[in-house]
Amino acid sequence: MNSKYSALFESFTFRSNVSLKNRIVMAPMTNFSSNPDGTVTDAEVNYYARRSAGVGMVITACTYVTENGKGFHGEFGGDRDELIPSLRQLASGIKDQGAKAILQIFHGGRQVPPELVPNGDVVSASAVPSEGEGKPVPRELTDQEVESIINDFGETTRRAIEAGYDGVEIHGANGYLIQQFFSPHSNHREDRWGGSLEKRLTFPLAVVDEVKRVAAEHTTGPFLIGYRFSPEEAETPGITMADTLVLIDALAKKDLDYLHVSLQDFWSKPRRGVDDTRSRIEIIQERVGDQVPVIGVGSIYTVDDAIQAIQTGVPLIALGREIIIDPDWVQKVADGREDEIVTKIDKDKQQELVIPDPLWQAIIHSPGWFPGIE
Repeated sequence: MNSKYSALFESFTFRSNVSLKNRIVMAPMTNFSSNPDGTVTDAEVNYYARRSAGVGMVITACTYVTENGKGFHGEFGGDRDELIPSLRQLASGIKDQGAKAILQIFHGGRQVPPELVPNGDVVSASAVPSEGEGKPVPRELTDQEVESIINDFGETTRRAIEAGYDGVEIHGANGYLIQQFFSPHSNHREDRWGGSLEKRLTFPLAVVDEVKRVAAEHTTGPFLIGYRFSPEEAETPGITMADTLVLIDALAKKDLDYLHVSLQDFWSKPRRGVDDTRSRIEIIQERVGDQVPVIGVGSIYTVDDAIQAIQTGVPLIALGREIIIDPDWVQKVADGREDEIVTKIDKDKQQELVIPDPLWQAIIHSPGWFPGIE
């Protein structure tokens, strides 16, 4: 291995005492490949196992904590105890290859397709649809229902523990329910769950507290809890960078293992809310990086991309699309074969890349999203 890449291969230990063999993480990415009943498929497990030998940690695609939170066709579930064997199958597939397995837990809120949830009952913080034509108008959750969903995040955490995961990532990003409560676009409530910026923090922080409580009650060894967030929204009103600084200040006080910034481009800059020309990740790292580790992600393809990213001070780098394109990325760098890294999808290598067909179809029909797909 070239010594200039050694920073990527240092071990890392979280606050919870979960230890990683290196600084590279497989980012959470939906693969659309689970069974309709919410169980994982063999193809899905094989896809993860193929990518788990090199990275230090794998964060799974999001799993729904409540039946009415299912956000995608082909998404696996964690909303009931009958799914623990399915969850265990995926955790084992990852851990058997030497990586830590982290279950990402979420509720889709107003983003769920009505046909995937009971009685087409789409719910959110308020009765405000997502922007875009034909989006369903969600039903505003009652106070009791909000409390129930918080409990569901805890119950899915318990199932993750029983299934053998090394931790959970609370999915507060990408416009799903937790973000919907924090956003002024989607949360127009005037009760304890909304109104001021501080009240819009109530639901996200309550989920964190419940997940932490359940983990403390049910674990006997190290168990990691992370939180993923999107730093801004395009909508007006919407989450600004200034709002996000308030959010991460609050999260940094919760003794979490990490904060994971959801970005399509690691170096993207703020839209509004701060008078700062630096990238969002640099602003976030400066703000809370000395209190809680930050995971950076977004359009990192080459090893030089990764080195440049880690030089910001962010201790962990997540690979998303690139780990799909080249499952052996980490091993190639470790072996001094970084010139062999593939950065464009090869449309003739689905089988070799061990990509389930639903995900493969999504990739090849997404011009511009994956390098090599025009």
